[in-house]
Amino acid sequence: MAEDTRQDKRASFSITEHSANGMARTSAVASGKTGTSKKLVIKNFKDRPKLAENYTEDTWLKLRDAVGAIQNSTSIKYNLEELYQAVENLCSYKVSPTLYKQLRQVCEDHVQAQIHQFREYPFLCSLDNLSFLKRMNRCWQDHCRQTIMIRSIFLFLDRTYVLQNSLLPSIWDTGLELFRTHIVSDSAVQKRTVEGILEQIELERNGETVDRSLLRSLLGMLSDLQVYKDSFEERFLTETNRLYAAEGQHLMQERDVPEYLHHVARRLEEENDRIVSYLDQSTQKRLISCVEKQLLEEHMTAILQKGLSTLLDENRVTELTLLYQLFSKVKGGLPTLLQFWRDYIKSFGGEIVCTPEKDKDMVQDLLDFKDKMDNVAQSCFARNESFINAMKEAFETFINKRPNKPAELIAKYVDSKLRAGNKEATEEELERILDKIMIIFRFIHGKDVFEAFYKKDLAKRLLVGKSASVDAEKSMLSKLKHECGAAFTSKLEGMFKDMELSKDIMIQFKQYMQNQSEPSNIELTVNILTMGYWPSYTPMEVHLPTEMVKLQEVFKLFYLGKHSGRKLQWQPTLGHAVLKAEFKEGKKELQVSLFQTLVLLMFNEGEEFSMEEIRAATGIEEGELKRTLQSLACGKARVLNKNPRGKDVEDGDRFNFNNDFKHKLFRIKINQIQMKETVEEQVSTTERVFQDRQYQIDAAVVRIMKMRKTLSHNLLVSELYNQLKFPVKPGDLKKRIESLIDRDYMERDKETPNQYHYVA
Repeated sequence: MAEDTRQDKRASFSITEHSANGMARTSAVASGKTGTSKKLVIKNFKDRPKLAENYTEDTWLKLRDAVGAIQNSTSIKYNLEELYQAVENLCSYKVSPTLYKQLRQVCEDHVQAQIHQFREYPFLCSLDNLSFLKRMNRCWQDHCRQTIMIRSIFLFLDRTYVLQNSLLPSIWDTGLELFRTHIVSDSAVQKRTVEGILEQIELERNGETVDRSLLRSLLGMLSDLQVYKDSFEERFLTETNRLYAAEGQHLMQERDVPEYLHHVARRLEEENDRIVSYLDQSTQKRLISCVEKQLLEEHMTAILQKGLSTLLDENRVTELTLLYQLFSKVKGGLPTLLQFWRDYIKSFGGEIVCTPEKDKDMVQDLLDFKDKMDNVAQSCFARNESFINAMKEAFETFINKRPNKPAELIAKYVDSKLRAGNKEATEEELERILDKIMIIFRFIHGKDVFEAFYKKDLAKRLLVGKSASVDAEKSMLSKLKHECGAAFTSKLEGMFKDMELSKDIMIQFKQYMQNQSEPSNIELTVNILTMGYWPSYTPMEVHLPTEMVKLQEVFKLFYLGKHSGRKLQWQPTLGHAVLKAEFKEGKKELQVSLFQTLVLLMFNEGEEFSMEEIRAATGIEEGELKRTLQSLACGKARVLNKNPRGKDVEDGDRFNFNNDFKHKLFRIKINQIQMKETVEEQVSTTERVFQDRQYQIDAAVVRIMKMRKTLSHNLLVSELYNQLKFPVKPGDLKKRIESLIDRDYMERDKETPNQYHYVA
């Protein structure tokens, strides 16, 4: 038997298949040797079992009891699985439409019954708004919980019949619809609910603590029931508008601007927090817009008029940043802020520039003001290009309100920084200061005025050896060249070139002097200045000692021997010398100006002289002589005694040599009393600038007319404004045109007086 089994193996099994109606069919399959045909036996379906006569009604009663138990929060008699199966069985036997209607009716009856707890007169009136809200929330929460449980039992119905009928609402949606129709849509209930919610929000806005979870739940209810916008949001926004309109008016009167800005920021933060905590997200845009409009947009001008100047004056960076952030949120906020910012700069800067009493500190004040405004633009106004450009425009406007003076004072400020003895800055700091000055310099229209005063001061620094650093001087020159072009700095560069050439000439002159038969005991140093490069100095004739005159002649012979055809003009006002003097204390060296030298050398010839005698002997102009004597007899190093004593030198004063003079240093520098630049000097420098400007206008007119041949007055003036680099009035241009007509460079048209022709 075993052998047969191995040779002829057989296997048999059966498969049970379930049909859709729950009946089963069995298939038997037999397989034998390879090549054997398969047989499939299919049995007929059994008849569908019929429901018992009262099955539908009994099952519904069972389901209705379960729904009732859920609605009344009592225990359900039946197993939930059994109830679910019952619903499935009913749906399988096409009872779904009836079952759906019956379920809806039961739910509707229950919801309708709930409205009575909110309508009963004594109960409704005795409840305060908060208790009413809690009652409403409890009702809503119960309804949601009940609907979820009912749906879990009728899930099969919800997922088959309801899903297949698109017009029918789901069980959950039906629950929402019933609650909305019978409870929330009731006018009295809805009014009381919305008023209660608004009351709670108002309490919270006034600083009281409220139950946020209650508000979140109730507003979620309104949102789920799709009545949030109509019943709540419009009313809420109206109330918000009213509240903040009143608050804005009230607080603008009471509080200062920094406090008000912080209040607005806090209010915006609170409203955003409300949106996150319990309001619907769709309300955010309109709510925030409402707050911004009532607290900011309505008061923009008032805020800026009342507080911007104070914030900027006190450099309140935090509040200015907040102001910018808040104004950037409202329509027209930044343009309004920009205009006030521009006006503030013009006003504040105009006060610095146009107050003559502040001239002494004008440039430093301008630099500090520019730093401050830069910091505000960078830190507070988010480096907004519009604000930076407005600042530049405002600076350019106010700095040119007072023509010429700022240019002059900037030149003097640069001089004070580049002069030797300026210990307040390292090279790096000096470079930074010069960079800042160049920023202010860019705003000036009359740059030629700056050039004139800068050239005069540079000449003093170079000739008296007072320049702090050649590198700093060259750096400033390079900045000016970069800003204004090579033509602007060509004369200034020529001055440096003269100084270098003078050094080479002096080396040659010293060699020349060594070959002379009569070497002088005075060591002479001469700076050869090209007249076109340097400021013009008024020649002053003084009586030099014979030895000096002789040495001058020797140098003149030497120089003209090398450079024939040139003319030398000596400038005694710029000369200085080192004198050896002997006092009781011992020998000293005095570093003095040429005028001081001439006065002191007189005391080799006598003990005492009057001021008139000194003037006659030296030939020094009276004002200059008084300052010279004042420096020698009334300053810190008093090498002369004045009789009578006093700070000022008067006619009739007498002077004698102070043999008792003492000083801890061997070489003493006696500074000339600096004459404060007189009005006449300033006027003369300014006049020279104006004279140069007239030449430039004349040249520009001739250049334009030569090219155009014929031109109307207006076009000529327009062309001149494009070409000239300094501010000029139309009246001045008209004068120059008339002057050129008088000199036959151009002529008027005989028929059209407003037309000009070039005369070749």
